[in-house]
Amino acid sequence: MMSTTNSDKMGQNITSQGGSGNDREMSSIVQADREPQYGVLENQESPTEDSINTLSIDEATKEHKTEEDPDFEHRVPIPEDDNYSFSFRKLWAFTGPGFLMSIAYLDPGNIESDLQSGFQAHFELLWILMMATIIGLVLQRLSARLGVVTGMHLAEVCFREYPKVPRILLWLMVEIAIIGSDMQEVIGTAIAFNLLSNGKIPLYGGVLITIADTFVFLFLDKYGLRKLEAFFAFLITVMAITFGYEYITVGPDQGAVLAGLFLPTCRGCDKSAGIQAVAIIGAVIMPHNIYLHSALVKSRDVNREKKEAVKEANMYFFIEACIALLVAFIINLFVVAVFAQGLYKHTNAEIHDMCVEKGSMYVDIFPNNTDLIEQMDIFKGGVYLGCEFGAAALYIWAIGILASGQSSTMTGTYAGQFVMEGFLNLKWPRWKRVMLTRSIAISPTIFIAAFKGVQDLTGMNDLLNVVMSLQLPFALIPILTFTSTSKLMKDFTNGIFLKIACFCLAIGVIGINMFFVAIYIPSLPQHWAMYILVVVLLCAYLVFICYLIWFCLITLGFTFLQRIPIPCCSITAQTYNLNGLSDEEDGEQSSQGPNETTD
Repeated sequence: MMSTTNSDKMGQNITSQGGSGNDREMSSIVQADREPQYGVLENQESPTEDSINTLSIDEATKEHKTEEDPDFEHRVPIPEDDNYSFSFRKLWAFTGPGFLMSIAYLDPGNIESDLQSGFQAHFELLWILMMATIIGLVLQRLSARLGVVTGMHLAEVCFREYPKVPRILLWLMVEIAIIGSDMQEVIGTAIAFNLLSNGKIPLYGGVLITIADTFVFLFLDKYGLRKLEAFFAFLITVMAITFGYEYITVGPDQGAVLAGLFLPTCRGCDKSAGIQAVAIIGAVIMPHNIYLHSALVKSRDVNREKKEAVKEANMYFFIEACIALLVAFIINLFVVAVFAQGLYKHTNAEIHDMCVEKGSMYVDIFPNNTDLIEQMDIFKGGVYLGCEFGAAALYIWAIGILASGQSSTMTGTYAGQFVMEGFLNLKWPRWKRVMLTRSIAISPTIFIAAFKGVQDLTGMNDLLNVVMSLQLPFALIPILTFTSTSKLMKDFTNGIFLKIACFCLAIGVIGINMFFVAIYIPSLPQHWAMYILVVVLLCAYLVFICYLIWFCLITLGFTFLQRIPIPCCSITAQTYNLNGLSDEEDGEQSSQGPNETTD
């Protein structure tokens, strides 16, 4: 840091040079717009005792941040209270981002994963669902904390900290996750329309309708953030009522439900149940949702100049996230229990006879044989409910799926907007962003819907859940990296226990992904070219993950790893003095400019 004398001298020099100081400032702004200065974490000044230092330490960064957040120009005000005591009024002001985030835990891919979990393993996997939700809560807490403390969301931090090549690769991985999630939402919505219309709206027709429903989001977005949050709350309420109705109607064994929740066993589980246990994690924890939550918390007007205000905001956002994910978990539990009670180890003939008795138009969905039901999806699940409990149960199920698809579409659109703006420093009109993502998602979906069938369409959900799991390290490792860095998070950095837990989680997720790959390779076309493609993609995947871990370890203090040469991706492209400058060096450093270093 400069001494007072040197600071005065520099001020006199700048004044005597007339406009030269402004010229240098403008030059730095142009440079900031041209290329991000990654490695900013090492170039931080120490904060004062009552303020939180952020990445936006110069005017160029401030201007950039303002341009990236047009949706939050009018932030939700927080009631003033100097004693920072708990207040339900304040909790209400902070309520919203957590429920928007929780929608990703209730998308059609999750609903189908819940359905298959109960169908294949009875109540035995409920404890895994609960653990996956708790893990998701931990990650969402880290995401929200990053947004509150730094004033920037995860994609923006990645833009400033990662070199260009890994930054672009990260963006592509997150975009793949968003498009995969959007495809699941398109599938769920198309099936819901098909069930509600008694098959009169074909599946490809339902897919085409989803083009129009994206504009519902754009319409609602014009009426303000709080009204949009209220609409999401309405959709969550619809899901809670519809799936809760099915739960009450089926009446599962409550003792078995509690045993499944709190006894971590899987008695009588076969290979398919084991695969489903792994799939739950990929379905529940959505990678792009971590990026989304860190952006949504910026919609609240938190005074980040006061440490207590930041601490209070973190507390309220965590409380809200707990409530939101508890609601999402209960809804997921409803779905698992309904199909665990109704379809576990049932034969096709049993459901076929129910459909005949009720006069259902879907009587041919379940063949009249004594074989155990082998496959189940959200379409067959609705048919079963209609055959056993009447048409009302089918329509209510379809309404719940429709609410799930619509709400997830909107959160996916939000996530895509923040990710594109953050990683690329690129601003698109939201309707263009919506149309691009939805067009990519619809193209393969409408082909399968038109030329294949509902089984092929719903079967895509399994593959898409695998895709989500494969993308999870690209959100998990960055959020662990930046929330564990004291130069960025200051007093709010992760503790040693949380660092170890998240590191173990990352290793576990990577292991799960390798398990998925090993399972799916035998199902691929048996051709040498396919094997070569899989090997190349797998090697590239592992190399990129190793790079992210290498970057994370250097950020956490293992600086000796910087000696490893990595072409085009080395963080040694710029050098920052972590220990500060002496008085003699300070004036020389300032005359060289902010990005040059002394020998």
